[in-house]
Amino acid sequence: MAEVMSLQRKRTHPHKFLLWVAIGSIIMMFAGLTSAYIVKRSQAGWIMLEIPTIFWYSTVTILLSSVAVHFAVKAFKDRNIPKYKQMVWITAVLGIAFLIMQIIGFMQFSRMDIRLVGAGSNASYSFLLAIAGLHAVHVLGGVIALTVIGIRAMSARSKSYNAVPVEVVATYWHFVDILWIYLILFFNWMK
Repeated sequence: MAEVMSLQRKRTHPHKFLLWVAIGSIIMMFAGLTSAYIVKRSQAGWIMLEIPTIFWYSTVTILLSSVAVHFAVKAFKDRNIPKYKQMVWITAVLGIAFLIMQIIGFMQFSRMDIRLVGAGSNASYSFLLAIAGLHAVHVLGGVIALTVIGIRAMSARSKSYNAVPVEVVATYWHFVDILWIYLILFFNWMK
């Protein structure tokens, strides 16, 4: 019986396995997009990117959100539910702040009279919009997941201490954080 229990503890939960498959797929998608960026960069008419400063502020914001989700998982495992709830909501708010800063950053392009798509646009800025926009969609998905676990935590009926949903959301959140760091460094390195 002890051997069966040990084997069950070593198995990966199906939700965690599915998350890792999804993360692998997302990595491949962004690897393809950044590879296409590198190839396209060597063509004539390419304009070097100038990343708005607010993108760096959004980077700090998403890093802080990763710290907050780490403390949320720790609080959940320590059964400190009030702190867990607080950290989940702080993470979600920081995720929303990240998205707002991204929108402001792209609005700055239009104020600088830089067209991101359509006539008069340059592929470098279109790539930035497509890649950062796709990342923002993934962040939005994370914010929705954080909201769901936050609402569940607020529910008086829910007294589940299953850490798997919290760990899955936190792992995904750390992933979108690391992905953004890669992207911001990529775009600044590829100037």
